[in-house]
Formats: sequence, C-alpha cells, structure tokens
Amino acid sequence: MTKYLFVTGGVVSGIGKGISAAAIGQLLKKHGYKVTMQKLDPYINVDPGTMSPFQHGEVFVTHDGKETDLDLGHYERFIDEYLTKDSSVTSGQIYEEVINKERKGDYLGHTVQVIPHITDMIKEKLHKIAKHTQADIVITEIGGTVGDIESLPFIEAIRQFRRDIGYHNTYYLHTTLIPYIHASGEYKTKPTQHSLKELRSLGIHADGVLLRSDAPLEDAIKDKVALLGDINKEAVFTSHDVDILYEVILNYNKQGITEHILKHFELTTKAINVSDWQSLITKMRETKQSLNIAMVGKYVGLHDAYFSIIEALEHAGYHHHTHVEITWIDAEDLNHIETQLKDVDGILIPGGFGVRATEGKIKAIRYARENNIPFLGICFGMQLAVVEYARNVLNLEGAHSTELHPKTSHPVIDIQRGRQSDEDLGGTLRLGASISLIKNNTKLFEIYQKESIEERHRHRYEVNPAYHDIFKDSEMTFSAFDQTNTLVEAIEIKNHPFFIGVQYHPEFLSRPLKPRPLFEAFLKSMMTPR
Repeated sequence: MTKYLFVTGGVVSGIGKGISAAAIGQLLKKHGYKVTMQKLDPYINVDPGTMSPFQHGEVFVTHDGKETDLDLGHYERFIDEYLTKDSSVTSGQIYEEVINKERKGDYLGHTVQVIPHITDMIKEKLHKIAKHTQADIVITEIGGTVGDIESLPFIEAIRQFRRDIGYHNTYYLHTTLIPYIHASGEYKTKPTQHSLKELRSLGIHADGVLLRSDAPLEDAIKDKVALLGDINKEAVFTSHDVDILYEVILNYNKQGITEHILKHFELTTKAINVSDWQSLITKMRETKQSLNIAMVGKYVGLHDAYFSIIEALEHAGYHHHTHVEITWIDAEDLNHIETQLKDVDGILIPGGFGVRATEGKIKAIRYARENNIPFLGICFGMQLAVVEYARNVLNLEGAHSTELHPKTSHPVIDIQRGRQSDEDLGGTLRLGASISLIKNNTKLFEIYQKESIEERHRHRYEVNPAYHDIFKDSEMTFSAFDQTNTLVEAIEIKNHPFFIGVQYHPEFLSRPLKPRPLFEAFLKSMMTPR
C-alpha cells in the first residue's frame, strides 16, 4: 500500500518546508522507493496561472500542462521525476469541484459542508495521485502555516486520512522555526512548542519535527523540544541555513531522517550513496571563475519570479565549472539599460506577459544583436526578438505583437490560430510538453544533436505564419517548428556568436545533475573569446 508523508509548517511561512520535503524525497528514492510529491495550497485561486509573480513567484508548468506553484519546481529538480496535475491542489480547485457536483445534484439534496464534503474531496486527491503514479511513497506538503484559517480543511483531511488508511501508512513531519534572539544571545523553542500544541489541538500528533534555524543547533535545544513538544528525541531533526542549497540532502542523510520515516512505515532501509551530490557541492565550492548575465525583465525586484531560469543557469554553470552572477535590469528604466549592459557577458530576456517594460526589453535585444553579445530569449523573449528584428532590420515600421498592440500595422506576433482574443486568461494558454522539430544546419541542431525534442510551453501568441516568408532571406532563421510545421519554436541569427530565442521553456526540465543543453551552450558561448 502507498505510504504518505505529510509535511506541515509552523511559526512562520517561507522557512523552506518545500525544499526540506524535496530533499527527503531524493533520499527516499535512493533507498529504492518510487516517490512522487504533491502540494496542497490553501489559496482560493484555482491555480497560480493568473496570479502576479509579485504575489507568488514564478508559475511552474508540469509536463501535462498544469500551472502550479514554484515549489513543484523544487520537487522536480530534487527528485528528478515528472510531476502531474495531480501534484498541485488548491482550495479554489477543491471548492470549485465540490460546487460543480452540488449544482449537478450529485449530493442528492444533502447540505454540502466542509466536513465531510470538502475534506472528502481533498482525500480523493490524495488517493488519486497514488493511483495514477503507482508511487510507493507520496510526499504531500500543506501550504501555509498551522493555525491559518484557510488551511484548516487540509489539516482536518490529513487527520482523517490516518484513520482511513492506518498509523503505519502515514507520517506527519512538522517543520518549524527556532528563532535566534540577538539581544539575549540564545535560541528560543517557545514558538515551536506552541506550534506543536496548535497541531495537537487540531488532532494531529507530529511523528517527527524538523527545526529550522540560521545556524546548527545544540542537542540541548533538541532535548527541550522533545520534552516540551511531546516528541521522541530520535524524531527531532535540525535544518540550518546552508551556503549551497543541495547541502540539505547531505545534512538530512547524516541525521538519518529517512531511516526514521521508513522505520515508521515498516519499510526496509539500505545504505545509500550520496556521492553524486557531494561531488556537485565540492565542484561548486572549488569553482573560482564566474560569468555575469543580464536578466532584463519587469519583475526584477522579486527574483522568485524567475526561479527556474536562475536554477537552470546555475546548473549549466556547475557543468562548466563557473559561477553565474546575475545583473538584474529593470526593463522599465529605458534611460539606463545600455549603460548597465556594457560589462555583462550575456543577455537573457525571460518569459512574461503584458505591454509594460516591453520597449526596454526590445532595446536590450537590439543591443545584444548589434554588439555581438550572447543572447537567449525565452518565450516572450523570443517573440520580442522577432519584433525587434522586424522593426530594425526588415524595416517593418511599427511591427509588434497583437497582444500588446492589437492594431499594429505589422502583426509579426499574433494569437494562436483557433484561440479567441476574449477567452478567459486562466488555463487557456498552450501548456505543457510538446514536440519541436529542429532544422538541420542550425546552431540549435548543433546544440541538441537531434531533430526532435520535447519541451514545455506556456504561451498564447506565436510568430504570425503570414510573415514567415518575409524572414526567409534574412539573417534570422526559424530553426525549429512544431509538428504541424506552422508554429515557430525557435529563432536564431546567423553570423552571431550566440543569438537564440525559443518559444518553449527549457528551464523547467533543468536538473542540478543534468543541465539543459541550451543553457550549457549559452554559457559556453560566453567563455569563447569573441
């Protein structure tokens, strides 16, 4: 039977319980178990697709096209497994499905309530992911903090779940903060004591507790939490801040956290080898050189808005034994963009939506093209590269995207055929993985060394097929198309050190131990004398 590890958070949000859950997932995989992960988010949005990145960071897209919380990116990067739409559940999604069932009469006239109808729907999602993935262990993170009003149905559902499937098939891990009080020079356990008490008041007695802190904790702190939090001492684990994110895997392995979990599950354990992660960390520590890449966007004040791209660049950097430093450039600051670009090694324009900051991005693209600076445009970044080239090289005055300028005289970027300009924003984009066919004798083919690749998408607009012929005799080449040979998947400029734009999102498939070829090639181009 599938085992379930439930990860809750206490005291404050944002202490990295998603990272902790993912690191534990990686270690459980090394014990030989099939692991999948799931996030239960308490917000009322059906998914994060229409939320501002300032609210919730980037939107991560799964292989099957689900727009999800950025934590699912952490999960995939750590456990190296494709997650699905079953891995992301929100309060909005739960309530929407329950209300739809009520409208159809599925509840046969019963009064629809949080208990049992909402909690039953949540438990249905827990069973569903196990059935679809056939995982040995499902790790489910409950978003927010214990005690929050909006997360109460999720907490109640996982409380009931133990009664449904049994004690040894469920494990509750509570992640909580141990704050350091500088004035008194000591760590305080009282917030954690109260958090565990709050959890118990909701009917859940934690099987283990993970103490987050800024530095390693002494055993006396663990003993105090065990005594006053009513937790077995061997079930109290620590997780202090680390310089390199993946050190948490080594830290948890050293403490034997997965052995404790597997013992509770009555599953076998084995000696595991984490030398691959140790080698990666050693390589990162020994790396001395660095590259400076300009990230030109409109959400540069919140780096989480571009989290997967940052990670993908760093993964490629590990491969090339180089650190990646990012110069964040606000694309709305039109007067200083070129000055800030003078000393960078490469320029990246990430995905995005909307007219704001567009001209600043186009200005940066032109600078990269005219000054032979390696350039990578992702999704919206590729589209704007087409716009810039159409305006300034092909002399298509006023060329633009109909998303941004519906009445443009040259709509080189237009809405995908078959879509409606007035359709709902949520869930109506081209989402998830699809095949791209790469043209021979292109830089993209040189990078991937194959004619067919599968990458994930998240967009509504495309290079307008009516303008394809106009680009044919130019230096800009359409180097990849979709399987119908109508949607442009990639562009590149001949006789440029590296100028590539892709409609897809290669960052979503990047892994610490398996960087994506496009990011590897992008960095390599900066290391080659121009």
